[in-house]
Amino acid sequence: MAVASSSDITGEKQTFKIRRLEISDKRKGYMELLGQLTVTGSVTDDEFDQRFKEISSHGDDHLICVIEDEPSGRIAATGSVMIEKKFLRNCGKVGHIEDVAVDSEFRGKRLGKRVVEFLTDHCRAMGCYKVILDCGVEKKEFYEKCELVNKGIQMSKYF
Repeated sequence: MAVASSSDITGEKQTFKIRRLEISDKRKGYMELLGQLTVTGSVTDDEFDQRFKEISSHGDDHLICVIEDEPSGRIAATGSVMIEKKFLRNCGKVGHIEDVAVDSEFRGKRLGKRVVEFLTDHCRAMGCYKVILDCGVEKKEFYEKCELVNKGIQMSKYF
C-alpha cells in the first residue's frame, strides 16, 4: 500500500492511502463517490457484497483501487482497470481504465493522477502492451497530464 501526504488549503496535513477496494468501503462513502461520476442506483449491502465477491474472483484481471483519507476514513478517489486478453500482439494484454472519480471535497490534491498512475503501473506489471481509457472531451487535458495520448474517438451504444 502506498501512502501519500499533501497539504490542504488550511495548511493541515492530510494522509492518503491508495489500495485495493475492500468490502467495508461501501460504509466509507464509496457508492456516494461513484454517484459523483454517474448514476449508481440504490445498491443494497447484499448487492454490493455479491458484486464485490464476483469482481474479486477475477483476481488481478479486474482491479478497483481507492484512495482513503486516513484521518476521516472516507474514500476520496477511485478507479478501476480490467485486463483484456487478446490474440493480437502475440496473445498480448490490454488494460482498460474506467470509473476514475475524485470526491469534490478532495479535488486539486492530485489524487486522480495518483489513481491513474496506480492503475497504469498495475497494467505494466501484468504485462499489458498498452492501457486505454475513454473520457469526455472536458477531461482530455487532465488525462494528457497523466501521460495518456488521444488516439481516436469513443463510440457507445447504451441498452
